[in-house]
Amino acid sequence: MMDKIVIKPVGIVISDFEDTGNMPLGGTPAVIEIYPEYTEALHGLEENSHVWIIAWFHQAPRDLLKTSPKKVNPDLPEYGVFALRAYGRPNPVAMCLAELEKVEDSRLYVKGLDAIGGTPVIDIKPYYENDIVFSPDTPYIKGKNREVRQGLIMRHALFHHREECLDLYLAVRMAVIAEEYFGKVMSDRLGISVFGSGCLGDCLQGITRARLSNPPRFSFLKQDRLPRTIWTLEGKTLTITQKLECGAEEINRLSDDELFEVQFQ
Repeated sequence: MMDKIVIKPVGIVISDFEDTGNMPLGGTPAVIEIYPEYTEALHGLEENSHVWIIAWFHQAPRDLLKTSPKKVNPDLPEYGVFALRAYGRPNPVAMCLAELEKVEDSRLYVKGLDAIGGTPVIDIKPYYENDIVFSPDTPYIKGKNREVRQGLIMRHALFHHREECLDLYLAVRMAVIAEEYFGKVMSDRLGISVFGSGCLGDCLQGITRARLSNPPRFSFLKQDRLPRTIWTLEGKTLTITQKLECGAEEINRLSDDELFEVQFQ
């Protein structure tokens, strides 16, 4: 049995965030400074849009075996740290999928990194197409309030659709309402029908991970009228119809009652 594993950091995180308690869900923009002896290993990395950053959470407690996902919802039950992306764990190896904006000399400019400034980086790997599992089975880690839940859903929409647009904001608002009625919107038992633009359908498929088959729970019909979604679960039906034409600012500002007609039966 191996007695010792030696890991040499290849770089360090440069970030405005220096306190783990202040790190927002979803991470932040940051820079990774690669040490001179490893810069040759960056050759060709700029061809990738996303990278896995493997880091060493040097400030993390290492005696933690069970915890709850406190930043998402501190009221949820505990899980073993191997069942969570928990900060503290016996070996605080962190894995984060970050968007790669650019590579300049020995610096990587990324978005969505959840490591504080000064965190040692121990490896970088490109994100490949075969890394994805489109609709995995996972526990329902419910956000503590609507703001947190909407932020998590927004992340799913952006990862899938790759740009912010009017229909992305609309899709997020619709999904937040559906979650309040049905719980986990990625559930294989929840059906969704989308009537609207291609962007709306794309964003909602990314949010819900709904497939056309195995099981069949997603359908889409392109239409130019005000968009509508129909959500079904165990004989219950939720219909969400946009009431009025509006811009992105209004979609984010208006209440559910002002923006939608919601019917549940």
